[in-house]
Amino acid sequence: MAHQAPQGPFPYGIVAEFDTPEDLKRSANAARERGYTKMEAYSPFPIHGMEDAVGYKDFRIKWIIFGCACVGAVVGLGMQYWWAVIDYPMNVGGRPLFSWPQFVPVTFECTILASAFGAVFGMLGLNGLPKPYHPIFEAPNFERASQDRFFLLIEAHDPIYDRFETKRFLEEFQPLKISELEAEEEGHHEVA
Repeated sequence: MAHQAPQGPFPYGIVAEFDTPEDLKRSANAARERGYTKMEAYSPFPIHGMEDAVGYKDFRIKWIIFGCACVGAVVGLGMQYWWAVIDYPMNVGGRPLFSWPQFVPVTFECTILASAFGAVFGMLGLNGLPKPYHPIFEAPNFERASQDRFFLLIEAHDPIYDRFETKRFLEEFQPLKISELEAEEEGHHEVA
């Protein structure tokens, strides 16, 4: 059984460059209605409703933050309980060792701290950051995505992607430019 590495670049997708956020949102909505599911929008600022337009429905970060908040609350309360009741109990004025109102501020702060760490590291992990290279970086004028241009990428692994039909579809929205992107697939081997 011989492994053979494929030669040449592989199609990654087609990217369209727009001048306004309205054009980007309009084309993304139309692409979603047409049936495209694997697409990304790039913009210098958040555009209201763009998540729905590109079909972004990932709720994992919310659950990561919630889980970290719960862990932070349990650790904060448990740490104080351990110190006040088990490790170094001090009976002051006949009060109970576990008087929960005094534990609320530290528990709250541990909850906030853990959820903030969960948000930052969860976002970095789910976005695959840091990402020193991505095929979209090769799109003409893509450096303007952080300034004044708007890009819609329809990826080649979309179930209804067709190189010519997708390009023709994007041309209907009169973008400033349409470009085809290529990517080298690492680790892709065919068994002969």
